[in-house]
Amino acid sequence: MDIKKTNSGLAADIGKFFVIIVLAFVGALNFQIFVFNNQFAPSGINGIATMVQYLFGISVGYLSLIINIPLCIAAFFIVDRMYAVKSFVYTAAMSLFLILLRAKVIDVTRFEYTSDNSIVLAPIAAGIIAGFSFYCVVKLGGSTGGTDVIGAIVHHYRSETNLVWTIFCLNAVTAFISYFVYDFKIEPVICCLIYIFASSRVSDSVIKSGRQCIKFEIVSPHAEEISERIVNDIKHTATEVDVTGMYSHNQSKMLICIINKWQVAQLRKILQDYPNTFAYETLVNETFGNFKNIKRSSR
Repeated sequence: MDIKKTNSGLAADIGKFFVIIVLAFVGALNFQIFVFNNQFAPSGINGIATMVQYLFGISVGYLSLIINIPLCIAAFFIVDRMYAVKSFVYTAAMSLFLILLRAKVIDVTRFEYTSDNSIVLAPIAAGIIAGFSFYCVVKLGGSTGGTDVIGAIVHHYRSETNLVWTIFCLNAVTAFISYFVYDFKIEPVICCLIYIFASSRVSDSVIKSGRQCIKFEIVSPHAEEISERIVNDIKHTATEVDVTGMYSHNQSKMLICIINKWQVAQLRKILQDYPNTFAYETLVNETFGNFKNIKRSSR
């Protein structure tokens, strides 16, 4: 057994759990500062817990913990053990921080925002923070609990089920109920929908932008020289394919190269040095395999 690798893996796992706890603290602050004082329910299980807190004064922290413990236990045996553990760490830490914030053990009263003039600012800010936190937790292999865990369990048994629609339906129920909870007002429903839209848009955008790359397809009589420049200057490689022009029937070479978005200008500059070169670029949503390894190697 390689002790160094074992210790390195353990340190990485500890680091991930520490980051998850920090994200849980950010999530608790988000609720305390932007959600509770503005009388609207965010999406999912925590939205329902927020409405119960509004009606009966029971802290969201206790309710969230009670709801998420059985969900994470189920996910531990049904979905994936590490996924369930990380999800539980997030929900347990966030619940603890919510309890401390509500009890004023951690006092952030001076930072709490009340939407006296603009009702939409609170759900927009809360949704943006929630969406980015969700992305970070998912990136670390966990979830923020609640409807995300329910969706994962449903997907395990019915893989053909669209998780987006499952979670959307659960969130829609929360928005519908909030109308009756908050004194039959339409504003809490609007705030809930804004929160759902903002959080989903931010999380989707960050997830996609972090994985997106640019694919170039280059047809040129200078394919060998261009590929050498790509390898030496950009630290990527390219795949060479034999092609035939259907108008002239001339044989040529086409290079297929996938690079990071910030390297596009560099590759365009290389192509300008070679006449009779045709190229076009397309967006790639995600790459698999040794793309990163190639990027970091010298050749």
